[in-house]
Amino acid sequence: MNDALIVSLLSVVPKNPAARVIGAGARLRLPRAFHRALLRWFVKKYQVDLSECEGGIDDFDSLSHFFVRALKPGMRPVDLTPDLLVSPVDARVHTFGDIVNGSFVQSDGKRASIGLLLGVGDPRTPGVSQALADRYEGGSYAVLYLSPKDYHRVHTPREGAVTTTHYLPGRLWPVFPAATQAVDNLFGVNERLVFLLDTDLGQIAQVMVGAFGVGRMRTVIDDAVSNTGGAGVVRQLQAPVQLDRAAELGRFELGSTVILLLEPGRIDWLIEPGQPVRLGRPIARRRADPEHLETEEA
Repeated sequence: MNDALIVSLLSVVPKNPAARVIGAGARLRLPRAFHRALLRWFVKKYQVDLSECEGGIDDFDSLSHFFVRALKPGMRPVDLTPDLLVSPVDARVHTFGDIVNGSFVQSDGKRASIGLLLGVGDPRTPGVSQALADRYEGGSYAVLYLSPKDYHRVHTPREGAVTTTHYLPGRLWPVFPAATQAVDNLFGVNERLVFLLDTDLGQIAQVMVGAFGVGRMRTVIDDAVSNTGGAGVVRQLQAPVQLDRAAELGRFELGSTVILLLEPGRIDWLIEPGQPVRLGRPIARRRADPEHLETEEA
């Protein structure tokens, strides 16, 4: 079945209830023989590299447990060069570039709203104002797509303090390229967890986007869990959570997408469309201060 047909079929399917069923199935503890056969099929189909993760197939009691598997120590060395922004995930670069007129490129030739992505105007999250979206106008964005084979824990791209989290209930469209081309503002209507991270590169918005089949997303910052029928919420943390570079931030219980938003003039991207990226490796560099460059040239 091709991707375009899947999108067409899902347009008439109640996606969130279906995803909850899939998620519940992924959390089932099957008889050992069936469980082992399922995980072996999954590993073979998606070419998962088991040598990177802690434990073997028999150490996971469900497909969901396997999806959030931990990596062995040292498998993702983190580049601590001061001027770098690192990838928060194992993924493939979908789109990246500049935020123009309040929008970013969702897919080739299709732009999407930054405000909608962040929850501006959503009556369920009245604490999210247009000022938040305006903060990123003229800034930079990157959309990073996680495939089923990828490591599914989400980390920070830079050391800093998480000051605010948003949970934004929504739909659960798939997020593969054919879907992002077909569905307007897909990332802004799907379930989202948003983190605002104060760093020496300004405030970074990091958005985890749920997808069809992702029964749940979780965060280690608080007890928010997506796609459980709960209401939207904005949490202003009384004590901001200080995190190191590449510290764990959340988990996808099945694959999806992470979107980064940065303020204007902060970074230059070091990535290309379609490029695979790994947690902890450089994806952007701090933009040089023009005044500093002029002083050096003089």
